Amino acid sequence: MTKVFIDGSEGTTGLRIRQRLEGRADVELLEIDPRLRKDTAARRELLNSAGVAILCLPDAAAQEAVSLVENPRTVVLDASTAHRTAPGWQYGFAELGPEFRAGIASGRRVANPGCHASGFIALARPLVQAGLMPAGYPAVCHSVTGYSGGGKKMIAQYEAQDRPALLDSPRQYALGQTHKHQAEMQVYAGLDYAPVFNPIVADFYAGMAVSLPLVTRLLRGPADPERVREIYREFYRDQPLVRVAEADDPRWLADGFAAANALCGSDGMVLCVTGNRERIQTIALFDNLGKGASGAAVQNLNIIMGADEATGLVPLP
Repeated sequence: MTKVFIDGSEGTTGLRIRQRLEGRADVELLEIDPRLRKDTAARRELLNSAGVAILCLPDAAAQEAVSLVENPRTVVLDASTAHRTAPGWQYGFAELGPEFRAGIASGRRVANPGCHASGFIALARPLVQAGLMPAGYPAVCHSVTGYSGGGKKMIAQYEAQDRPALLDSPRQYALGQTHKHQAEMQVYAGLDYAPVFNPIVADFYAGMAVSLPLVTRLLRGPADPERVREIYREFYRDQPLVRVAEADDPRWLADGFAAANALCGSDGMVLCVTGNRERIQTIALFDNLGKGASGAAVQNLNIIMGADEATGLVPLP
């Protein structure tokens, strides 16, 4: 049995992780007195008593928590942005390659991916590795997410009875092009430059549609949607939590629409490819609280523990 301490279990991500772990016979959840949630000594004791410490904290607090871990046997799984491109940290996206899964299994410091970044990297990395997308490609990423991705404060804003009318409309944000996910998007996609990033939050609770448009004349060699689809099929072969949709699959591309909440409640990801020989649209559909956050963390925990990595997760429909 693995002892697990969730530091920051009161937030949206921490609560979802806890729900997935409660009742598992192979996990013992270490508890902290609610009155001591911010007590450094109490947190230090639990962090060092855990086999795996899961950090669901703001970046600065996550860095502080890591500094409190003195037990060399404690594995730290950080859900914040603080360590995703830091030296000595393994990026926790197992489907990106066997070296990623092995690194998660053997590493002592694992960084959970960002939600927007997960979709973009899942779309871009296979194309770069296949040689179709040049590393210098001027990538653009559009991402529509449910408001739960903003945490408790944003959830309260959207669900308030007297909320402002502006929340009725989709809202673009990170307008200064300095979103904290862009660094990992560039590094793990294998690009020379960070993508131009256009995240949008809309009035639905959970789900994401992350898209990477492609202009075929800027790619290396001829390309059409089926060629891109085949690259994805080969890259994600035998990955149960990532699926490549067929061109006419009505579950994901119904009546010419791709719904951002199509995978709400699931811990998997579906990749769709549309377009033509001149312009191709690639789309990753998943739940920002599932494969984009808590589900990914539990998958990484399972790999760290040596358990089946889908244990406790909601499979793709």
